[in-house]
Amino acid sequence: MITQQTGDQKVPFNDADTVFKDFTSKEILELACNGADYIIAIDADNVVRDVSVNAADRELGQQWIGQKWVDTVTLECRKKIEQLLNNEEDSQGRWRQVNHVYDGVDIPVTYKVIRPKKSTYFCAIGRDMRAVSDLQQRLLKTQQSMERDYLTLRQTETRYRLLFDNIAYPVLIARSRDYKIEQANNACDKLLGASIQSLENKSFLEILDANSRAAFIAYSGAVTVNGDTDAVELKLRNSEKKVRLSASIFRQYGEQYWLIDIDDVQQEGMRKRSDEYVLDVVEKMPDAFVLADQDQNIMVANHAFAELVQAGSAEQLIGQPLNQFLGRPNVDLGLLRKQLKDYNYVRNFGSVIHDLNGGEEPVELSAIMVERDKPLYGYSVRIIGRRERDLPKSGNELPRSVDQLTKLVGRKSLREIVRESTDLIERMCIEAALVHTADNRASAAEILGLSRQSLYSKLHRHGLGNLTAKD
Repeated sequence: MITQQTGDQKVPFNDADTVFKDFTSKEILELACNGADYIIAIDADNVVRDVSVNAADRELGQQWIGQKWVDTVTLECRKKIEQLLNNEEDSQGRWRQVNHVYDGVDIPVTYKVIRPKKSTYFCAIGRDMRAVSDLQQRLLKTQQSMERDYLTLRQTETRYRLLFDNIAYPVLIARSRDYKIEQANNACDKLLGASIQSLENKSFLEILDANSRAAFIAYSGAVTVNGDTDAVELKLRNSEKKVRLSASIFRQYGEQYWLIDIDDVQQEGMRKRSDEYVLDVVEKMPDAFVLADQDQNIMVANHAFAELVQAGSAEQLIGQPLNQFLGRPNVDLGLLRKQLKDYNYVRNFGSVIHDLNGGEEPVELSAIMVERDKPLYGYSVRIIGRRERDLPKSGNELPRSVDQLTKLVGRKSLREIVRESTDLIERMCIEAALVHTADNRASAAEILGLSRQSLYSKLHRHGLGNLTAKD
């Protein structure tokens, strides 16, 4: 007969004597051991006298024998054990979870105490909760991850809405199957003379002139086949002037949508003015900027770049090869072009700039490649030589780190880099030997295979302490 669970108690067999009358003590013991992960036999002094555990926990169980049961759990769980041992009313028939410590890891176990009426021993039956605890931890981490993802989604949605509503160009989103407008930004409402959100759930075709609707349907079909289709000029409803419409298609939740950009003459003028502002800023910015074509010939250079290379004017540099001024010829620009081809941009690339008078200045480059009919390369150049000279000089200057050494490739010869690498490794070995010998110079020289005089010479060269030997 199957027992039924009710809360923390179990309904026993109706006729246990009949069920177990033919069971031997060994079989009953096997039944008990297989019904629990831990069985602890405890004497009247609450000392563990014997244990039955899974084979994997044999060492854990054996170390409990001879200890008081309350001493086998963590400090915060001792009160729970004391409640079980004192047979307190709130612990009768209840399972209490405690934590044992083994190899620095907490092992959660739930216990229930069974006290025979005529025995000097009583038993604590335990269930291993590690699997449940792992599931709880995974659930907690999953919940935290979902909360972070939800927060990120909310932040992304907020940024999207701010960007969508505040851009100066009229933009709207419509369903592909019926051209029903899902969203329109403020600029679109203003262009069409509509109140905010009044365009939503209307058909986009309704805001077009009747004679332009068929042309837009044909245009949308062409965009579906070829995304590079040129924009189309159409008329809006109740308007005589034409606007330029460009549409792109995207898919969301299994349905296709149109992202439609409406470009009128006013927006074209705003774009031209914004271009003028950008060019003015680039020309007056304090950092040097240069734009080069696919052959790395200078197309545009600002005043700061002309001043950096000591040219009379920026116009004088147009058409000149950038190799003439930047880095080692055919080395630095070659490395930059490869990086730009792979990643489209480069940050904080160390190089040097050569001026027309033969001078040289260390610089830091940021570069970007823009794909047009032919690729264009933009370089922002920042002088770092003055910044390095302004840094306080250390009387005990360390050799370069490995990361710094690798960044010298392309700026120094291999022989110079290898020499600095050798100095770095030599110093690290000497420092390790001094630490290993507790700063005993004689012993350090011996394990390094050097004479004392050679060690002292190297200590002096690397600035490692005074020259007084600590023998």
